[in-house]
Amino acid sequence: MSQSQPYIPRAGRSPANEPRFRTTRIGELKIWWREIDRVLLFLILAMMAIGTAAVAAASPASAHRLSTSKITLPDLYFYWAHVRWQAVGLIVMFAASTLSRNNARRVGIVLAATMLFFLMLVPVIGSEVNGAKRWINLGIGFQPSEFLKPGFAILLAWIVSWRMRDPDMPVLAIITGIMGLVAALMMMQPDLGGTILFGGVWFVIILLAGIQLQRVGMLAGAGLVLLTATYFLYDNARHRIDSFFGGGTAFDQVDLAQRTLMAGGWTGSGLWLGVRKMTLPEAHTDYIFSVIGEEFGLLVCALIVVLYLAIVIRVLTRLVDEDDLFSMLAGAGLVTQIGGQAFINILVNLQLFPSKGMTLPLVSYGGSSTIAVCLAVGLLLALTRRNPYLDRGTPGLKDLITQNMYGQNAKGTRP
Repeated sequence: MSQSQPYIPRAGRSPANEPRFRTTRIGELKIWWREIDRVLLFLILAMMAIGTAAVAAASPASAHRLSTSKITLPDLYFYWAHVRWQAVGLIVMFAASTLSRNNARRVGIVLAATMLFFLMLVPVIGSEVNGAKRWINLGIGFQPSEFLKPGFAILLAWIVSWRMRDPDMPVLAIITGIMGLVAALMMMQPDLGGTILFGGVWFVIILLAGIQLQRVGMLAGAGLVLLTATYFLYDNARHRIDSFFGGGTAFDQVDLAQRTLMAGGWTGSGLWLGVRKMTLPEAHTDYIFSVIGEEFGLLVCALIVVLYLAIVIRVLTRLVDEDDLFSMLAGAGLVTQIGGQAFINILVNLQLFPSKGMTLPLVSYGGSSTIAVCLAVGLLLALTRRNPYLDRGTPGLKDLITQNMYGQNAKGTRP
């Protein structure tokens, strides 16, 4: 009676009759649909739909303002361009959301390294627009800082997660050094608003990483010192802050934005019936929230604020029981970047914050900025994907926050 020989692995050979499990494209999409946070996806798509209507309302004002004696832009010029960019952005978002967490981490790290390199080149070969050198033109213009935002959060989260292998690694010093480099490069443009946003993401990540509450006060004091130095060293920042605290004039951008926002009352004047928007600079980008207030009313503005809050709360809810430190920190950093940028823009339009030249994510018109925001959202969707049939048995965000109150991290050590 013959006895079958055991299989010995060799190069180029596979065991006989070995079952192979291949996932089809349809199967992968089913898995994606099962694991994706559909509530978060709906909120994001709803915000983008509002953005499409908002750009349609703001497009005539910007088209008239940017038209010249030689070139007359159609009223819906920016609307149709926005629709095209949104279509590309949706493809990028859905493609990024299908990535595994490991691949999302790799994409974020490579993106951060690449954009840091381009950010270093901005002072040398960058293009100046409206008094700030922020763009690089390589056949198509883009802002490295916009694409650095999602990569920055993922890079910092990855570095902090090293402490799970070696609690003694100086991860706080490393990410603080990276933050210092980014801040220096951003202020060379200059871009104070972007620097504050990067600083906010860095602060949230180190806070969740287990930094002692006593050191939080020290960092806050250092931030105030740097902000004070910025006031004295940068004329642009000083003029905007002086204008904000001095009340401004009827011709200041922030004052015009606030007047436009309130002109429509609770229900708005109606689509394309706004008048004040025609004198508003950057109506389709920085001050689109004011255009929404004039044409669609303060109720719709309140709805937008609620949707942003819902996005932030939904992500934090998903992270509460997250057992992977990297995913938890990266998700918190990404939602801080998106939510922080949104609320800075809204506060500027409400004349509650100095002008920062910052767009409203998922709503404002943009080319590279729209792609960058959609990429950030796609990576966020990828990081918050979860198998609904698996239970979490390890400490999550709520446990980490509790431990941070005592100045300790999950392993009882300090970063």
